[in-house]
Amino acid sequence: EPRILALCCHHCAYAAADLDGSMRLQYRPNVRVLRLPCTGKLDAGYILKAFERGVDGVIVAGCLEGGCHFQEGNLRAKNRTALVRQMLEEAGLEPERLEMFNLSSADGPRFVEIVQMMTDRIKKLGTNPLRSAAWNSIQSPEGTEADSEMGSK
Repeated sequence: EPRILALCCHHCAYAAADLDGSMRLQYRPNVRVLRLPCTGKLDAGYILKAFERGVDGVIVAGCLEGGCHFQEGNLRAKNRTALVRQMLEEAGLEPERLEMFNLSSADGPRFVEIVQMMTDRIKKLGTNPLRSAAWNSIQSPEGTEADSEMGSK
């Protein structure tokens, strides 16, 4: 299974992923979820480091546009995600390995769909050529909280 990292906004996307467990929905165990206070805190270096450490794909999941709890954090994340996609392409990795989605806290079923869609996409692209044994060493950046069990089988 491809290894996917989901960087989720605490207020909306993480709450949607958490709702999956409450609704007894399950997403694949190949996904690691990191909770961010806001996707606006997301630094391009976090994403690049994930790919460097062998992650096959990254999901950035923030609040709905216009609904960010920190005003425009999700818009900053959208711009950074676009920048990192360009950087991936320049480095020879497919930009499709990275995608941003906007979710409300009630979008648990949509989070499951996004995980499945990204898993299918990454399977077609193949393994990240940078993949290494470092997958298990991924740690939360300062100010975030890792949760690899939430909603997984």
